[in-house]
Amino acid sequence: MPHISRRAFGGLVGGGAVTAVAGTAGAASAAEAAPAERPFQARTASVATKRPNLLVILGDDLGWADLSSYGAPHIRTPNLDRLARQGVRFTDAYSGSATCSPTRFSLYTGRYPGRTKGGLAEPIANRTQGLDPHHPTLASLLKKAGYATALIGKWHCGWLPDYSPTKSGWDEFFGNHGGVLEYFSKLGQLGDYDLYEGDAEYKDLRYYTEVLTERAVEYVSRDHDAPWLLNLNFTTPHWPWLAEGDEETGAEIAAKIRAAKSQAEVSNALNHYDGGSVAKYTEMVQSLDAAVGEVLAALRRSGQEEHTLVYFASDNGGERWSYLWPLSGEKFVLQEGGIRVPTIVRWPHRIDGGQVSHEPNFSPDWTATFLEVAGARPDPAYPLDGTSLAGYLLRGDELPERDLFWRVRANRALRRGSWKYYQDSDGEDHLYDLGADLREQADLAPDKPELLAQLKAAWEKTASGLLPYPS
Repeated sequence: MPHISRRAFGGLVGGGAVTAVAGTAGAASAAEAAPAERPFQARTASVATKRPNLLVILGDDLGWADLSSYGAPHIRTPNLDRLARQGVRFTDAYSGSATCSPTRFSLYTGRYPGRTKGGLAEPIANRTQGLDPHHPTLASLLKKAGYATALIGKWHCGWLPDYSPTKSGWDEFFGNHGGVLEYFSKLGQLGDYDLYEGDAEYKDLRYYTEVLTERAVEYVSRDHDAPWLLNLNFTTPHWPWLAEGDEETGAEIAAKIRAAKSQAEVSNALNHYDGGSVAKYTEMVQSLDAAVGEVLAALRRSGQEEHTLVYFASDNGGERWSYLWPLSGEKFVLQEGGIRVPTIVRWPHRIDGGQVSHEPNFSPDWTATFLEVAGARPDPAYPLDGTSLAGYLLRGDELPERDLFWRVRANRALRRGSWKYYQDSDGEDHLYDLGADLREQADLAPDKPELLAQLKAAWEKTASGLLPYPS
């Protein structure tokens, strides 16, 4: 990825259009500069098609409204906005959990994080925890179906020697094992160097977003002889709050990590509580947008754009500097701000652009969807918890009625239609009608005790089938 100066970068993003935000009833609208979206309608004409490539892109701690196409008044994301105009923007899409690694478990396996021991960590923070290499994954199932598979960027499902993408179905891996690193030195949350190619350290001290983009551009530009899956997992805009050109601040954080005498001191350095600002966060999000733009441009040049399904989302809600209005809560909690995420899907060969969908969905649904469109089958010994959206997207089928379920140590939540059951960290139950109250302020639990009891019972039934948290 060529170096882009801050001055040139400002010119690059300055002309981005803002798309109207047409979320669940009651959501605020953005500036009215872009063409109006139309409600989603599948292109139902029968189309003979080859199996698509799958480009699955995750931002890290990107808030629901952090893109200009989702309402951010101060952040310009022209490349992601263009992706939305070319495909479908989902307003009611959710992550599988409220933190990094459990959501990745849910996306990689298509199952609730609590189905597996490693998914109980919120998030994974030591070498004893990880995704069991024997558990089927999106990559391993697609590999059996003839796909080439690669993961570039943040893995966060366990460290070597026991855990790695190459042990869980990905042919290639280039990235970091942990949940966070300093963007230049690549010192990670365990205090050691954390950039790998396969299972070997790879030295590159450039800005991490640039390094990952360069690798992704190389991958999509290859002359592939089989359909491929690329999981492209950026760490942007996760803390520490560093943008391109911030080597000096990065060096200060790296020095604190090297001098740390405990894991807590390493974590404090990376958390960067004494840094960041709205302006710096804006710069990071816009660099993520530019990076995605580079990869999509390479895909177009390669001639594969028409037959590549591109999925973009965040791994959980935003925090600290994110723009989350009108949602309440943020990362770590199961209020809307912690789990509702921007989600865009484009597949030119099968899906028309300029559309918006308000169908509720979450990470495991997309695992099921990718498997179906690729002609791969889940392992019957590990049934999926997600529902494939392929029928909805490609044939105009109605999605079946179902509950979306979340469980974290401190919270519980379940969505059924527009109704949401939420239990806070004090154990108090709440009931919200998201169709009328996206901000989750009008608690209807006292007014609708029977509905609250039904949703709570449904949550309890699903939770009874999951592994208990270790005491």
